[in-house]
Amino acid sequence: QIQLVESGVGSVQAGGSLRLSCAASGYTTTSLCMGWFRQAPGKEREAVATIDKTNKPTYADSAKGRFIIPKDNFKGTLHLTMNSLKPEDTAMYYCAAEHPSSRPTCPKDGPSNYWGQGTQVTVSS
Repeated sequence: QIQLVESGVGSVQAGGSLRLSCAASGYTTTSLCMGWFRQAPGKEREAVATIDKTNKPTYADSAKGRFIIPKDNFKGTLHLTMNSLKPEDTAMYYCAAEHPSSRPTCPKDGPSNYWGQGTQVTVSS
């Protein structure tokens, strides 16, 4: 069973930066498609960034140029570095992972089999 634990609860002013971390256990992150999702109040959950088993990242348009999704396979940790934060980035952020498989790429809609508990990010104007 893969377990994901996020850390990095953050509150920052617009224009600031935050880094979220997701510690994975139960399987090596080298072989996992992983990603970050977010859900704001009253809105549907959306993918922010994903990274496949070849370490190729994919970013939502809202995250391009501002967010980075590095994966530390040695430590088994996924990060999300967020720069130039905006009030509209305020949301609960979730780490996710896909079932281990032989496919090197992530599913079209990103990983969805395992989820962390979520961590709140608040950006004030």
